[in-house]
Amino acid sequence: MTVAFFSGKSRRIGVALGAVSAGLLVLSACDKPTPLATVTVGGNSVNTEAACYNDGKAIKTSDIKSCLNKKAEKSVEVSMDDKVRFGVDPEIADHGWTLFINGQQAEQEPYKKTYRSIPGSAFFSSQTGETSNETQVSIVETNGKNLTGIWHFQLKKSS
Repeated sequence: MTVAFFSGKSRRIGVALGAVSAGLLVLSACDKPTPLATVTVGGNSVNTEAACYNDGKAIKTSDIKSCLNKKAEKSVEVSMDDKVRFGVDPEIADHGWTLFINGQQAEQEPYKKTYRSIPGSAFFSSQTGETSNETQVSIVETNGKNLTGIWHFQLKKSS
């Protein structure tokens, strides 16, 4: 003789609670997306999430060099006459951000607005006067002396 341990209603409640628990477990494993940075040249626009980001906290000093040396996944063509427009999410601008060119800091003071425009010619000549056909530009979020996020873009020189 078999005995039903749970009624139909109890089984349905148990299944529903199990599904809710599984759903919460899956959601807790998801990472929150990082803020976006965007580069626009003429009508072409590319955006990316951070290559390195620690949810607004400082990136470990030991990780900064490797983060700055990561290869950009997004690229855009730029002529010497173009304006290159950089845009960041407001939370990046609140902390401040600077540009790094080929892994080297290009400016001393952090910028605190969400948008800026720089001539394309600024990205394709080195300090020695040599020109290049590609330049990696990194947007680096700062919080005081700490780096808190790094976004990479490859600028390709067009004729």
